[in-house]
Amino acid sequence: MKKVLVVDDEPAIVTLLEYNLKQANFEVESATNGVDALSMAENGMFDIVLLDLMLPEMSGEQVLKQLRMDRNDTPVILLTAKDTEFDKVFGLEMGADDYIPKPFSPREVIARINAVLRRYEKNVSSKESSPSKTSSDVEVAGPFTIDHKKYRVSADQKNLKLTPKEFELMQYLVSHENQVLSRDQLLQGVWGFDYSGQSRMVDIQIAHLREKIEPDSKSPKYLKTIRGFGYEFSTGDDDAE
Repeated sequence: MKKVLVVDDEPAIVTLLEYNLKQANFEVESATNGVDALSMAENGMFDIVLLDLMLPEMSGEQVLKQLRMDRNDTPVILLTAKDTEFDKVFGLEMGADDYIPKPFSPREVIARINAVLRRYEKNVSSKESSPSKTSSDVEVAGPFTIDHKKYRVSADQKNLKLTPKEFELMQYLVSHENQVLSRDQLLQGVWGFDYSGQSRMVDIQIAHLREKIEPDSKSPKYLKTIRGFGYEFSTGDDDAE
């Protein structure tokens, strides 16, 4: 039986979700503030977390950010009244696996949970069955040193302060060096899904990464835009674009 953590400070929503999830054969626990949610998520061995953003004591954004900083990859679906494109992109960029605006139907929530769990289990299975691309925890690409075990990237011996998602993007780009990657490929490879309409998230994350790895982010040397196709990471001497 899959175990779900429901986090929301509205009792009616918690009761609604608990009832419907139990009817769908999930084991359910709940939290009504961010501090309790973080503690439970880190120690409760949940299969998935339904996380409201507007929480007392600690916001949902802070909870999600801390989980990902702690390398906790438990799938998280955000539940929130916020529904602008920026809010969606921001939440997914931080490491959420899906985003459901309020009001929602319990049937939709259950369908999204099942979809995220299938995708997560497929990714885990794929990683376990695929041989490592490197024989070492440390990989060098041009001026960059990627420490896969410590989740660090340095350039010319200077540590680059990457977010967890920026690190994952850098890993993926380095593993596909000199290949042109579409936005859909990056969504699938880094975020693990290919929802239509989310390509803007890729552009935003690429821009953030460029600010940290490029000598001049406005004239990229390593992470190039291939107009009409996508992006290419290269540490060679080719001219950009």
